[in-house]
Amino acid sequence: MHYHAKLNSNSDKLIRAQKLMPIAIKRLEKEFYVILSSNRKNLDSESVSSRSSRDRDPMSDSVDMAMVDLKSIADCMIASGYGKECINIYRLIRKSIVDETLYYLGFEKLSHSKMQKMEWNVLEAKIKKWLHAVRIAIKTLFQGERILCDVVFSSSEKTAESCFAEISRDAAVNLFVFALNFGNSKKILSPDKIFRALDMYEAISDLWPEVESVFSHESLSAVRSEAVAALVKLGEAVRLMLTQFEAAIKKDTSKSTAGGGVHPLTRYVMNFLVFLADYSGAVSDIVTDWPLNASPTSGSGGGESSITARLVWLVLVLLCKLDAKAVTYNDVALSYLFLANNLNYVVSKVRNSNLGLLIGLEWIWKHRSKVNQYLANYERMGWSSVISSLPEDPTAEISPNEAKECFRRFNLGFEETYKKQTSWVIPDPKLRDQVKMSLAQKLVPGYQAFYEKHRGKYIRDVGVDAVVRYAPEDLNNYLSDLFFAAAGPGGSTTTSHGR
Repeated sequence: MHYHAKLNSNSDKLIRAQKLMPIAIKRLEKEFYVILSSNRKNLDSESVSSRSSRDRDPMSDSVDMAMVDLKSIADCMIASGYGKECINIYRLIRKSIVDETLYYLGFEKLSHSKMQKMEWNVLEAKIKKWLHAVRIAIKTLFQGERILCDVVFSSSEKTAESCFAEISRDAAVNLFVFALNFGNSKKILSPDKIFRALDMYEAISDLWPEVESVFSHESLSAVRSEAVAALVKLGEAVRLMLTQFEAAIKKDTSKSTAGGGVHPLTRYVMNFLVFLADYSGAVSDIVTDWPLNASPTSGSGGGESSITARLVWLVLVLLCKLDAKAVTYNDVALSYLFLANNLNYVVSKVRNSNLGLLIGLEWIWKHRSKVNQYLANYERMGWSSVISSLPEDPTAEISPNEAKECFRRFNLGFEETYKKQTSWVIPDPKLRDQVKMSLAQKLVPGYQAFYEKHRGKYIRDVGVDAVVRYAPEDLNNYLSDLFFAAAGPGGSTTTSHGR
């Protein structure tokens, strides 16, 4: 037509061609629309984004055929000066597919104010849907749309870029604004919500290479900017919640546990830190430039900002709080048992989780040794009166009256100590057995030697039970009953097991 226009602008053929052109374009527009509409399922993002796979099937062939037809029509319309009409049709269909896909993925756009007014269980459900939706959207939906645009409008890179931007920009921005709004919702943030924030942070961090690749055009810089802004705000939210968590430990006013068992605060803090350690990559990124406000003598590394220093510091805050709670016990031996139980729980949690990899073996060994120190102090404060009631040399010759006095002191000390400690607990079976074995080793051999040496002096006494109340095996039986939460009553003048 351009050729005839140069030769003769009044040519009949030219006039006829000019009349036929709108009709032909209308036909192409209709065909373009029909192909896009009828192939909504075939031209889904998953099919398009995986079209480079080596495994070919009939569906792949139909996708390729549709893309070839769309490209041919687009080339023709753009070359004829009808690119705008072509793009409008394409944008109308494909944008609706993007919005529809996000809807079926469960994504819901939420304003900052609406998010702050929402019940947490409702918001958490929406966050879970967002986590599912954002991965599929970035890796499949937008990736597929980018490929389809590049193929259909391959004759014009600028057109392909513009078209993809108009189709995807708003939807992609809204995805990241959702995360941004959550990070900004300081009124609803609390330590129990930190893991959802970390889930979102990890999701965006993991998807960042795809975000940079799929939304690389300058016209899509808003998408990249929102993704970065969301990461920043989520990081700030995590820092705030870690600060809240530390403050909550320091402000805890709950009473010490009966029997010196593991305190609920210890369980809560350590379970929190175990989960936190599972997000070590994200947490490490977040705390890298966040100075740790710990005293130089705290043992946490002073101004270090690594995740290790942060975790060690939080554990130290807990241990300091436990020290304060231990002081509230009226019995010093029980306070040491409380400290041993709780520190043993802390060490076990560290050793059997990712915390161990982050905090290190040296810390574990050091604090395991401290558990043993607490137990030694417990034994010394709790059982010294019983052990010291026997002579240093239990087989030494002493008078019957002296032996009788030793038996009396031992009976009184053992019964008093046993009665008091029947309500004390050691929840960890291994630690419980360790303590029982240690007590038995300190108590039974000496008593057995004394028993065998001096019991015969009272065999014929009518009041033998008043003097020699326990056989050595009775002591083992009594010790075996200790440190269970429901230990039986003790302190009677006769053994519950028999002699």
